[in-house]
Amino acid sequence: MLRILLKDLRRRSRDSMLLVFGVVLPLGMAFVFGVTLSGGGSQPSGRYGVAGPSAAEFTQRTGLQDLKPVADAAQARRLAETNELDAVFVVSPTGIEVVGSVDAPLAVQLAREVAESYALPGGQNVQVVQDATLGTRELDTRTYHAAGAAMFFAFFAVMLSVTGLFEERRNGTLARLLSMPVPRASILTAKLLVGVIVGLAGMALLVAATTLLLGVRWGPPAGVAALIVAGVLAATGLMTALASFARTPEQAANWQSTAAAVLGLLGGSFFPVAPELSMFTPHHWFLEGLAELRGGASILPALAVLLAVAALSFPVAALRVRRMVAP
Repeated sequence: MLRILLKDLRRRSRDSMLLVFGVVLPLGMAFVFGVTLSGGGSQPSGRYGVAGPSAAEFTQRTGLQDLKPVADAAQARRLAETNELDAVFVVSPTGIEVVGSVDAPLAVQLAREVAESYALPGGQNVQVVQDATLGTRELDTRTYHAAGAAMFFAFFAVMLSVTGLFEERRNGTLARLLSMPVPRASILTAKLLVGVIVGLAGMALLVAATTLLLGVRWGPPAGVAALIVAGVLAATGLMTALASFARTPEQAANWQSTAAAVLGLLGGSFFPVAPELSMFTPHHWFLEGLAELRGGASILPALAVLLAVAALSFPVAALRVRRMVAP
């Protein structure tokens, strides 16, 4: 099994498409999103208000128009809770609180970008609240887009490894493997491990690169590592299970790429979406786990969901793919 695993890993290391989807594209998109969305200066689309002792200075410096004056933080929470405003900037000399409506995640995201841009010169603290009574932990802009892009393209990196099994069956390599005195379970395990290792390696490179080059703050290493492992296991299980129902490498690739794109968009990899939709995707729980980790809260709920996805999908994948390694 080890020889099969090492052979496949050597072959995947020479796959230029894997390098593009696993490292180049997510790193490039994290850089583009981080640069283009980190600046204020432009009027965000939404219904916004401003409150606090530094409201006038905030309005003047940001150049935002049509900001509704709000009396205080309490009124800001009421307006956000009743959805009369998408977000309210509560500005003080020591920090900025963005009080946002849970029904307008994209508008709140844009408001956060403006608040972070405003806070940079003075170094004020920025806090995002998306509920009138409960503070919602949020990732900063660069971390959000780096983590979202990493998880989005992890599905594609895993996909390229999974479809290799179909290619081996078509070109006859799989038949030669089956003729060797190696248990079919070992062959199957080696093939699945390739996808997991490729996904983990890509994510590890992205964490290191975005930290060094973009200043992304992922959080405590142990928690980040646990979320990455759980996320890659979920991605590998889902992509393998889906591919196992296809009849050709082309069909498997089409199904997998469509599923990876839809799950990534619904999961909020590039911008927040409705919580009732995103919560059904691994991407949402990966980002949620990082946000909880950064906020000092428990990541066990996010880990539990990701591992549950892996635990449910891997048996299906194993049963379905087993027919491919049958004599």
